[in-house]
Amino acid sequence: MLHPGDAIPTRRRVLYIILLGALTALGPFTIDLYLPAFPVLEDDFQTTSAAIQLTLTGTMIGFAVGQLVVGPLSDKVGRRMPLIAVTVLHVLASAAAALSPTLITLGAARFFMGVGAAAGGVVAMAIVRDLFGGKRLVVMLSRLALVSGVAPVIAPLIGSALLIVMPWQGIFVVLAVYGIVMLVCTVFLIPETLPPARRHDTGSTTTWQRYRSVLSDRVFLGVLVIGGMNFSGLFSYLSASPFLFQEGYGFDPQAYGLLFAVNSLGIVFGVQTASRLAARFGPQWVLAFSTAGTVVFGAAIILADSLGLGLWGTMVPLFLFITSVGFGFPCVQVLALDRHGKAAGTAASILGAVNFGVAGAISPLVGWLSASAGITATTMASVMVGCGAIAVIALWAIVRPRTVQALTP
Repeated sequence: MLHPGDAIPTRRRVLYIILLGALTALGPFTIDLYLPAFPVLEDDFQTTSAAIQLTLTGTMIGFAVGQLVVGPLSDKVGRRMPLIAVTVLHVLASAAAALSPTLITLGAARFFMGVGAAAGGVVAMAIVRDLFGGKRLVVMLSRLALVSGVAPVIAPLIGSALLIVMPWQGIFVVLAVYGIVMLVCTVFLIPETLPPARRHDTGSTTTWQRYRSVLSDRVFLGVLVIGGMNFSGLFSYLSASPFLFQEGYGFDPQAYGLLFAVNSLGIVFGVQTASRLAARFGPQWVLAFSTAGTVVFGAAIILADSLGLGLWGTMVPLFLFITSVGFGFPCVQVLALDRHGKAAGTAASILGAVNFGVAGAISPLVGWLSASAGITATTMASVMVGCGAIAVIALWAIVRPRTVQALTP
């Protein structure tokens, strides 16, 4: 038995996938569930689209900060206690967001919601790495990658449905309830997977040693850039799409949500196909195709918009862009975690912090580029293409696929 998870019965393994997937989804749902309400928030607070986008930026920055704290802490004191403490913070911040009287208080509440949601994804990945390794790690992480990839895309669909029956404040009440459910599941169903003896392995006894071990790895640093650009391209689309499709193309919130449901099929296909290809050929080679795809299909959106091809000229290459992003999700996670079993929490926290922190900083560029003429397909895709180009450079200049060792059985 190479890894502790090899002895877990199949039924228990399925339960872990469901629970850890739900924890992973808490972060993306926290970030994206309220996207269809952006135009409503703009009207209610009498502000600009750029100001509303800043509440999304604040959430992602909070998510990044939270992961930088929770990941190393979970390597030091175990997985359960940080997960429980930060999930409580998420519930309280969600309630504060629902009661926010001003945009400033909403932004502050959203920041702490991001901090509170941070534990789910980083601890879930660390738990999987505690239990599994090699090609089985690819399979398990692909399940979490599917959730983390699909959740940001289907969350607006659910949010648009909620807006039919409740005001925007109700979305944050729903998120508070979600957090409570995850808290109960954590307390009663998720065991501690990092026993005290493993918290003090040689070479990973202090936070500094864990950070140094992870950040001195060239492949990890390259993957860090690729993951950040992958998420930034996706979140540029997510932050711009409420205005592009509802104000530019005349979608109502429900049609906008349906668009996200269709695009989620691209994420599902990309993640599941990539997990099989990565186990056979190596995740670095799958990334070679996925990063190139984000550049090609993002450029196709710009070309179609310049030719005046309308809605379908945007939607078709956009679907292919999102599919390419989906191909990258499990590959980034595997390359980042497979090499750092003794510092899985730290590695996962850095990866998540960079993904969401960089995405939070870059996604408002769409609003900035569109300040004078409004958000268009070209301004959205310009940021997406730039992110994809940086990812391509990082793959070939830093990761260097030919130097990456094959996965263990």
